[in-house]
Amino acid sequence: MIVVFALALTVAALFFVLFVRQKDVPEPVPVSPIQHLEDRKQAIYDNLRDLQFEYRLGKLSDEDYRQTKLALQKELAVVLNEMELTIKRLSLMPTRVSAKPAAKKLQAGITCPSCGATFKQALKYCGECGRAIA
Repeated sequence: MIVVFALALTVAALFFVLFVRQKDVPEPVPVSPIQHLEDRKQAIYDNLRDLQFEYRLGKLSDEDYRQTKLALQKELAVVLNEMELTIKRLSLMPTRVSAKPAAKKLQAGITCPSCGATFKQALKYCGECGRAIA
């Protein structure tokens, strides 16, 4: 009886290994190239919060608090710099659009067709007469 069960289990395992197609296996979730840096940044923020909590409780002296806080801040600066360099290197951030066209749009303003009041930003309703601005 045990031999039959072992044989059936072996045949099932062989069938699974030989006939499972690669496309049936789900693709792994892509890992962000900066995920380890994000995790480290979050850990440093948690450590800074815990450090401040312990200092307020009186568990740390002023000098210990300052030294530890400074060390954590330096480590955070290194991590943030590394994140920025990685993002630039991999071109993950979209390029910034110049703010000049938006400034021209604000300078032009919006004029209410009903009362003629001028506003710097686009509004749905006029701030003077209350009518809809099309």
